[in-house]
This record gives sequence, C-alpha cells and structure tokens, in this order.
Amino acid sequence: MNRQEPKEQKLSLLHERMEQLSRMLDELDPEKTEVEDIDRLLGMLDDLENQCQAYREQHGN
Repeated sequence: MNRQEPKEQKLSLLHERMEQLSRMLDELDPEKTEVEDIDRLLGMLDDLENQCQAYREQHGN
C-alpha cells in the first residue's frame, strides 16, 4: 500500500480485499479444496492482517 494514498482510499482498498477473501471462502468446495488452497488463503489473510495493522499504526485507529 502506497503511503501517499489518501486515508479513505486505503480503507476502501482494505474493505475490497476483505470482501474478495470472503467471497473466495464462500465459494470453496470442501470436497475439492486442497492443502495448497488453504495455505494460499492463509497467506492472503496474513497479508491483509499486516496491511490492516500498518493502516492502524499510520492513522492511529
């Protein structure tokens, strides 16, 4: 995330990524999901968590 982006734009991007991850989780077929799929989703979740933490630190929320 670029530090020059306005606060509202950063927050909007974080919400968008959360929605995308939520849709991906909803669309998972438990019968076809493999360990690699779960690992990838966990990586995305970790990345999103780090971005949220950076946002809170930068904006004091």
